[in-house]
Amino acid sequence: MADEVEIGRVVDYFAHVGVAGIDLTAPLRAGDRIHIRGHTTDFEQVADSIQVEHAVVQEAKAGDKIGIKVLDRCRSGDHVYRVSPETFVPQVIII
Repeated sequence: MADEVEIGRVVDYFAHVGVAGIDLTAPLRAGDRIHIRGHTTDFEQVADSIQVEHAVVQEAKAGDKIGIKVLDRCRSGDHVYRVSPETFVPQVIII
């Protein structure tokens, strides 16, 4: 996939707050578009807020364990990709 670069893997999902714990293998900045994909997971979103050790950061580096608010359920082992702006398709949730 020329338009996506793998940047990490989901290691945990906290359903009560809708947050994914991710081990990064490449840098990620707040505002980057990501795609989370796994056996039963497949959605795209903007990484609006990134936390490292419960502190909000604007950028995280490879090797960091981060938490981000996600739009949908994800599972341990799901792949996380950075998406180029041309291929991003936003997902809208109506409540």
